[in-house]
Amino acid sequence: MRHFARITAAAALAAMTIGAPAASATEITFYYPIAVGGPITKIVDGYVAEFTKANPGITVKPVYTGSYQDSIVKAMTAAKAGNAPDLAVLLSTDMYTLIDDDLIEPIETLATSAEDKAWLKSFYPAFMENSQSGGHTWGIPFQRSTIVQYWNKELFKAAGLDPEKAPGTWDEMVSFGKKLTKKDAAGNVTQWGLEIPSSGFPYWLFQALTTQNGAILANPEGTKVAYNDPKVVEAAQFFADLGQKHEVMPKGIIEWGTTPKDFFEGKAAMIWTTTGNLTNVRTNAKFAFGVAAMPKKARGGSPTGGGNFYIFKSKDKAKQAAALAFAKFLTSPEKAADWGIATGYVAVRADAWETDAMKKYAAGFPPAIVARDQLKEAVAELSTHDNQRVTKALNDGLQAVLTGTKPAKAAMDDAQAEATRILRPYQK
Repeated sequence: MRHFARITAAAALAAMTIGAPAASATEITFYYPIAVGGPITKIVDGYVAEFTKANPGITVKPVYTGSYQDSIVKAMTAAKAGNAPDLAVLLSTDMYTLIDDDLIEPIETLATSAEDKAWLKSFYPAFMENSQSGGHTWGIPFQRSTIVQYWNKELFKAAGLDPEKAPGTWDEMVSFGKKLTKKDAAGNVTQWGLEIPSSGFPYWLFQALTTQNGAILANPEGTKVAYNDPKVVEAAQFFADLGQKHEVMPKGIIEWGTTPKDFFEGKAAMIWTTTGNLTNVRTNAKFAFGVAAMPKKARGGSPTGGGNFYIFKSKDKAKQAAALAFAKFLTSPEKAADWGIATGYVAVRADAWETDAMKKYAAGFPPAIVARDQLKEAVAELSTHDNQRVTKALNDGLQAVLTGTKPAKAAMDDAQAEATRILRPYQK
């Protein structure tokens, strides 16, 4: 059985700040998943400066590590070379991979005070589903999201639709999409009714469809998947039919990165993307737009998404305590609210929504509340042991369906077989 050393953040911080010379300040390395430069890094740098001023015994060194995929590779490579980051923001779905490689510390072995325990209970339960396993808390929600619908109110009005009403069901989405899809005299589409991205994170957008169709893709232990459940096959067929049969969105693969741009340019009247794009849309859409929860089939709902804080294993307990202190600082009600306002991610705890800043923001921009309220219907994002390979099996199957190279049933059967083979060692 793994032995976990227990130490409180308060004790460690006291030990390293009381009577210690400035030269012995504890420095922690913080991996954050974004390229160097830009508004987000300025926000993070500002938080680091504010934390350092309040905690002169700690120096935080942010390292901007690129995409989430780049970040997990860099973090694991550094850890295996004996140079792990002390704290990192990585996908919530990376949890099992980090556990299996014995790279991260269970949070409650460090967060032992009454205040710490209250902090751990402050996060929305939907976000904790991708943060806990085996009786331990491994990740702390930070930049978390759900998928939401965005729609162009001006294009709705021009198509004779109610500009204040998003599609509430799959049938309405198809119906609205047909009215919103426009062609020129030569028959070329100049405006698509809908775009659901199928590159970058295809399984995640697809999981919204499987959730709405009443399917759950993986068990809570991350050891089994249900890729060829009939409800999943039906959702895959519907995903393809939106382009191939109903002709309300482009056939084939739709790029994750260009979907918001298509929306801004009026090339797509409705899009599905992360609530993390909310500030981006608000800044760049030069038209009235709406934000709505996901449409329903058997039910509503979306998978959660986004990144958690992880504290890496270390023999230096002062570093771990400092990492915990920084994570607590960035997930305080005030900072969670500030981060949500600045980025569009969902403020991860209920009391953040009770701060004056968030109340003012939500009152002036009601779309910000949509993703929070959708948490009541949210499910855990697909996450398993050996997660990247298991999700790749699903992504490959989806690509085959969307490009028309395989029927939905055959593609999902193949994805199931591959995922089952990969997960067999983890089934006890």
